[in-house]
Amino acid sequence: MVTRAERNATDPDLGVLSGRLLFAVQRELFATLAERGFDDLKPRHGAVLAYLDPEGVRATDLSRLSGQHKQIVGTLIDELEALGYVERTPDPSDRRAKLICPTERGLAQMRTADAIMSVIQARHAQRLGDEEYTRFKRMLADITEHQRGDH
Repeated sequence: MVTRAERNATDPDLGVLSGRLLFAVQRELFATLAERGFDDLKPRHGAVLAYLDPEGVRATDLSRLSGQHKQIVGTLIDELEALGYVERTPDPSDRRAKLICPTERGLAQMRTADAIMSVIQARHAQRLGDEEYTRFKRMLADITEHQRGDH
């Protein structure tokens, strides 16, 4: 009988593979961010940082986009605000709502993270070939959206 550990070592399921990919990308991204002066960030902050927009975004949209519960996103926003990466500002389209806007430090982090992710993606595109990498990303996005119920 094959154990779960043996199966996931030789024929990992979708959850194991996607988890390995996520954790490996996070390790490289956040280690490189730390080297570049953003050593106060943790991978959990990625649930907010990955979806920030320079013009701001509502917390409810961050929750929806990241797939995290509103309470978790609220806690992450509080942490990022305390660290100086984001600020809450009134939403001009609805004064009752708040936008989560990056500060200057937040914008610098966003530019740095984008550059790091470009290097990571270019490395894989070079390894697989641009066409295969584009195809892989398209299929992974399709599977992800279908699994999330966005079909």
